[in-house]
Amino acid sequence: MQYERILKPIEHSFFLFGARGTGKSTWLKKHYSDALYIDLLDESRYQRYLADPSQFASEVRTVAEGSWVIVDEVQRLPSLLNEVHRAIEEKKIRFALSGSSARKLKRAGTNLLAGRVIRRTIHPFLPYELEDDFDLDQALQVGTIPVVWQSPDRESTLESYTQMYLREEIQAEALVRNLPSFARFLPVAAVMHAQILSISSIARDSESHRNTVASYIDILEDTLLAFRLPAFEAKLRVKERKHPKFYFIDCGLVRALKRQRGSLAIEEKGALFEGWVANLIRSYNEYQRIYDEWYYWSPIDSKETEVDFLLRQGSEFIAIEVKSSNSISRRDLKGLKAIEKLKNLKRRIVVYRGSTRQRIEPDIEILPVKDFIKELPKMF
Repeated sequence: MQYERILKPIEHSFFLFGARGTGKSTWLKKHYSDALYIDLLDESRYQRYLADPSQFASEVRTVAEGSWVIVDEVQRLPSLLNEVHRAIEEKKIRFALSGSSARKLKRAGTNLLAGRVIRRTIHPFLPYELEDDFDLDQALQVGTIPVVWQSPDRESTLESYTQMYLREEIQAEALVRNLPSFARFLPVAAVMHAQILSISSIARDSESHRNTVASYIDILEDTLLAFRLPAFEAKLRVKERKHPKFYFIDCGLVRALKRQRGSLAIEEKGALFEGWVANLIRSYNEYQRIYDEWYYWSPIDSKETEVDFLLRQGSEFIAIEVKSSNSISRRDLKGLKAIEKLKNLKRRIVVYRGSTRQRIEPDIEILPVKDFIKELPKMF
């Protein structure tokens, strides 16, 4: 089944980034069906351009002024960006440049296209896109990466996806020198999902050097499979944590890396649900800007007091706490109570898996997931 994505067609040249399997090629072919399509995963074409980049320029010159050219997986040959630059300037050709890794493009100096090419990202499916097909339990169990979600055997496809990542993204692009070391690192990093990032702990548990682990975390971010959420310094007369929190982009990916299959274990649900909400907030904001910055907040002297997400738009803030339970008690409100004196705090919200909307404290809203999903686009 084809789902309508939130990302809308773009009129000017753009980069479209997204992890493998998130539907970049499908989206591009649908919305730019008349474009010259150049797939750099086509090995014969890739080898031709690698040996002689002028062949790429020759093909582009056949396109009429103002027309579209799609270059899929452009990070495989960053040198082509010089010809893209020339074609944009001289023939006003419009380019859709897709990629599943920003690492090589950063090294190649993508700033050559600054001001000429905008950046967009496509994410795993969101509830808005799946509509009636959305199922939270399935989203937590196998994730919503399109290539997995649309498979008749989701768990097997998810297993293959992690192997494809190691083989095609890491080994083929030579992003790490020691692939076995990176393979040991991945399941340990998955345990860190929705936790305050401790590079020293990961290094110890994966038997790797601290600097190596730091570079591996960068690779996960550059290949668009993970991100860091910075800590917020509210300065509310407490010492606050400064290390970021760490999230993978998909719950199924986390479980696959940890080699967990089947029904969710109770101990998994908290981190997976928090991670799912994190990706919901982040993805929707990249599609339709709803806040300027986001953080988490936690005093350093308390492990139980934390606000999972703090969104800022202008000078206003919204604090969000995520609970995977079906009911909320007053002890679940510690973080939101602790941050109540933050200046310009507009709303305090608990997102949970129950079915009723309520207020336990006068200014703290308890929202079921379905209500939070509806309200997120107009949160401020």
